[in-house]
Amino acid sequence: MILSDWSDVPDRLARLSTHPSAGTIFGANGHQWRREPPLTTDELAELESQLDVELPAEYRSFLLQVSRGGTGPAYGLFPVQRVADRWRWEGDGAELTDLETLSQPFPHTDAFNPADDLPDPPDEADFDSEDTFNEAEDAYWQQHEATAFSPEHSIGLLYLCHLGCAYREALVISGPARGQMWADDTASDGGFRPLHQPDGSPTGFTRWYRGWLEQTEEQARSRSSRNTP
Repeated sequence: MILSDWSDVPDRLARLSTHPSAGTIFGANGHQWRREPPLTTDELAELESQLDVELPAEYRSFLLQVSRGGTGPAYGLFPVQRVADRWRWEGDGAELTDLETLSQPFPHTDAFNPADDLPDPPDEADFDSEDTFNEAEDAYWQQHEATAFSPEHSIGLLYLCHLGCAYREALVISGPARGQMWADDTASDGGFRPLHQPDGSPTGFTRWYRGWLEQTEEQARSRSSRNTP
């Protein structure tokens, strides 16, 4: 298996962490430029044994060469930690990952919205009283929430990042889109969608992380040039 080369990344992250504009980068108040140590090969083997699945090559090489979590896109990568002899990811939204079903296939390759098949919300004009309308509306939104946020939609997804306002991004661990990054936009009733590069190709973990790194370096350079007399 050919693993991604991440040898340049630790130094680049270290330089960014001491940059004068480091504290103004979006999400820095979350990850604070802290980088957890990489996993050892034994730790990774134990993690994958507990999950009953091998992680996609790009992400597993990052875990071994760079970090188990911390500094990264938006508010940072959810770190994977051993807690009471069990491995799990921690962070705002990390609990959305069902560790017991990561080895089961995420069946989708195209964007989908679980709420699309629901009927339209009730119209107050169709009800004789405000009370009956309110009851129908409450029942509808309960059904909507149960459908849109059902855990079955995220089987095979490993949540890695919180973008704020309950928007999150995840890595497909199992299924036909294995190794691709997806966005979970259910917080705005947008469903799930795969991330793509400008040329339309799927975004894997390496492009996702390095894309953030390059954009962040450019932001830091731009802010330095504006502040230079």
